[in-house]
Amino acid sequence: MGERKVLNKYYPPDFDPAKLPKGKRQQNNEMKVRMMLPMSVRCKTCGNFMYKGTKFNTRKEDVEGDSYLGIQIFRFYYRCTNCAAEFCMKTDPKSSDYILEQGASRNYEPWREADAVKAEAIRSREEEERGNAMKALENRTKDSKREMDIMEALDEMRSLKARHAGITTEEALAALQREGAALTQGNGDHDDALAAVAVATSAVSDGADDMPEEDQKAMEQFFAQRHTIIRRIDSDDEGIGGDCNRAHSGRQASSAA
Repeated sequence: MGERKVLNKYYPPDFDPAKLPKGKRQQNNEMKVRMMLPMSVRCKTCGNFMYKGTKFNTRKEDVEGDSYLGIQIFRFYYRCTNCAAEFCMKTDPKSSDYILEQGASRNYEPWREADAVKAEAIRSREEEERGNAMKALENRTKDSKREMDIMEALDEMRSLKARHAGITTEEALAALQREGAALTQGNGDHDDALAAVAVATSAVSDGADDMPEEDQKAMEQFFAQRHTIIRRIDSDDEGIGGDCNRAHSGRQASSAA
């Protein structure tokens, strides 16, 4: 048995390639091409969604009398994977994209709208600056001012980050531990809370002596807000609980008598 997968074919001695029948090229240079969907589409016949990258056996043909800067435009025919309805699209060399012609609708793509808005803004600005030197100078001044504002904001963020880098995690944890110890030792009065705030702020300030005064005030205010104490009324205190306890004790004494 001969080899099935051979690279060379046998040509007899009397082979004449001129006698081979020549096939006629189809109209509009039509041919079968296997390609993938360049975008997600929805069939208008059955409503089936076909997503970008789905492979199809398509028919490709040249669009007669339609070209862009000498680039030939091609048309592709697809069939829906659900109902086999035909839809077609053609190439768009101007925008490096495809245009759906019939049979299907393109899914909404937000980035295409953003690109179109950006391109429209650039085109309108070019039209305004055409033949108007003062408008062009004004636009360049606005651009330079915007860049300076962005650079100032970046410098401010860097300085703020460098300022906060002076306090380490260990120092912050030590301050919180001292604060908790001061709260447990006290009786829960406001003076003890203020003392705990002073201890915490002093512990933090020991590790950040180089901090600006406004940051130290903000940190003291933060600790003061955290240590606002709301005192609860115990059952032994004066008030409703005390009256109830006295009434209960009186009833017990009368029953014992």
